[in-house]
Amino acid sequence: MRLLNRSAGRLSRHRRGPLAGVLVIIAGLLLTGGIFTAVVNTTAQADETVSNTEQIAQGRDLFLVSCSFCHGQNGEGIRDEDGDFLGPPLIGVGAAAVDFQVGTGRMPMVQPGAQVPSKPETFDDEETAALAAYVASLGPGPAIPTEDDYSIEGLSDEEREAAITRGGQIFLTNCTACHNFEGSGGAMPHGGYAPNLGETSARHIYEAMLTGPQNMPNFANGNLSPDEKRDVIAYLYSLREMPDYGGFGLGGLGPVPEGMAAWLLGIGLLVGFAIWIAAHTTRTTKKKVDA
Repeated sequence: MRLLNRSAGRLSRHRRGPLAGVLVIIAGLLLTGGIFTAVVNTTAQADETVSNTEQIAQGRDLFLVSCSFCHGQNGEGIRDEDGDFLGPPLIGVGAAAVDFQVGTGRMPMVQPGAQVPSKPETFDDEETAALAAYVASLGPGPAIPTEDDYSIEGLSDEEREAAITRGGQIFLTNCTACHNFEGSGGAMPHGGYAPNLGETSARHIYEAMLTGPQNMPNFANGNLSPDEKRDVIAYLYSLREMPDYGGFGLGGLGPVPEGMAAWLLGIGLLVGFAIWIAAHTTRTTKKKVDA
């Protein structure tokens, strides 16, 4: 009994010590902070789930009004009388495809055609995000890229030069057949055309490579990595800053229009001037003979 009383006394003295009080306060703070963090995270996840659900519901309402006539009420696509899709299925195209098509004004379409031209946007950013969230809920697909994926602002001068070199090689290999070497675009078969990339934003260039809109092939991340896509963007942006050293570049459309301009404006004027000199010389000679 005496030993127990002595032990209890020592414990009581330790509990009454200043160090014990500090330890109790620290333990209480840690426990309170942990409980608070768990509650806040749970609440934030619940709020995010509710917010995402509301966004998807808003996107579905917009989809039914503006898109379902061609794409079906559930994004399943609708075929015309010939069996061709009036609007293709959207299941699995992902949010990135919607952000590109709607963000550039290509969708909703004014009328069906071989090529969907860009136009002023029908929906604002919030509505575009809602449509993208709804289509993403139909099936897994490419997500909207973040700024870190496509931005070249954080690159140093050396990194930018290396990215431009790599991006130029990729672009010249895969893209010049349609967009030409300066990204100025051009005509394609069956009424299509490759658009000019001179004013397209970096995000939309990235999304176009990721999703392959209209006649463009799909360069998924398995074909071109995100870094390689950013290199292509660096190359295209470098072209916007490059002057036309040869004078008027005719939009960088290549040797065919430049050669045509040389014939019509250059050699054409010289031939016309030579014909005028010959005709004038003939008339002068005839007047002298008659005299």
